[in-house]
Amino acid sequence: METKAIIKWYFEDHHNEIKNRIVDLVREMVREKTVNVVSEKLPEHPYLKFRGEEYRIAKIIRRELDKIGIPYEEFARMEGRPNVIGKLGMNVSGKRLLMPGHMDVVPAGDGWDSDPYKVIEKDGVLFGRGTLDNKGPLVSIIIAAEVLKRLGLDKQLKGELLIAALADEEAEDPDGIDYGIGYLLEEKLINPTYAVVPDIGENMKSIDVAEKGRTVFKVKAIGKQAHGSTPERGINAVYMMAKLVGKIENLKFNYEVHPVLGHPSLNLGEIHGGAAPNIVPGTCMIYLDIRTVPGMMKENVLNQLQQCIDKVENGKFELEVMSWNEPHAIDPNNELVHSIINNSKEVLGFEPKPFGMGGGTFAKTLNLKGVMSVGWGPGDDEAFHVANEYVEIQQLVDFSLLTCMVSLDLLS
Repeated sequence: METKAIIKWYFEDHHNEIKNRIVDLVREMVREKTVNVVSEKLPEHPYLKFRGEEYRIAKIIRRELDKIGIPYEEFARMEGRPNVIGKLGMNVSGKRLLMPGHMDVVPAGDGWDSDPYKVIEKDGVLFGRGTLDNKGPLVSIIIAAEVLKRLGLDKQLKGELLIAALADEEAEDPDGIDYGIGYLLEEKLINPTYAVVPDIGENMKSIDVAEKGRTVFKVKAIGKQAHGSTPERGINAVYMMAKLVGKIENLKFNYEVHPVLGHPSLNLGEIHGGAAPNIVPGTCMIYLDIRTVPGMMKENVLNQLQQCIDKVENGKFELEVMSWNEPHAIDPNNELVHSIINNSKEVLGFEPKPFGMGGGTFAKTLNLKGVMSVGWGPGDDEAFHVANEYVEIQQLVDFSLLTCMVSLDLLS
């Protein structure tokens, strides 16, 4: 019996055991409130001593890898926010497949039908914060490694499968310091050849091969504060900003339509101004979220925003780049994408389609560092960051099986 057939047989013959292992581990991980927010919002989460607290999940990961007999390394930029990297295979070919799941989650928010940190299982679906994003897929990866090890197939991996439980995906502090994938790549602690990032949903029907760049701009209008009864003595920064907002709304970027990512986008997401109804506001601030496509340069985007500012008569503004990252796109005609498509057709009965997205995942960070990476994984893309987050158990089982098969394709 060929290797892939052995794996498929094992998953079929041990379906209930694998399913129960996945459910139990997801349930245990979801109980840990590894909530990641920017530092200024920490006071809203008194159960947190620091952002993320990923060490709570890392101890579960270490326990499971020890139980399976898979060696691992742990790297942390700060204590309590570790990254655990398990290693499976012979590492003869020099090829490495990174399967990264992140251990942090977004806050639960409102609107839940149950306790978000206690998994509810109903009709083959798991509900709870992190079931999909990203503790469920992380468990699937661990179970895949366990099956490969149990069947002795790790000895057929001439490359290396990296089972990665990573920190710091869900929030970025203004200081830009990264404690997860960025840290590992900056310090050259990992050097994968390929990566599959299970963090896009799409029910495994789509493969993320391109992502728009994301930049956040802060624009501050500077007026002059005065008493609300004598507005003529001041300069109303909100009125000033209102004139600029109209020009920004009609801004047309200079770009070429990308075959996968299409057009850029601009969203005015926040506006702040004024202190009280009876005070002429001296300042007003807006925050712009701009998603770029390949070919759009930072300087050009800045210049176009500055041109809008220059058109406001008697306007005084400060323009600041809060963050910037580049778009990326890879040629979908490669061995990684082909393996995912071919194995999915065999296991799931359909071929996932390459596509591009406006959001960002670890795949961007990896691709910009020269690692061939795609986003692909289980779950409904509408279940991310919402109340009653959910994932189908069978999809987690299938993703575990497919992780085994793709690993054998790329590393045998």
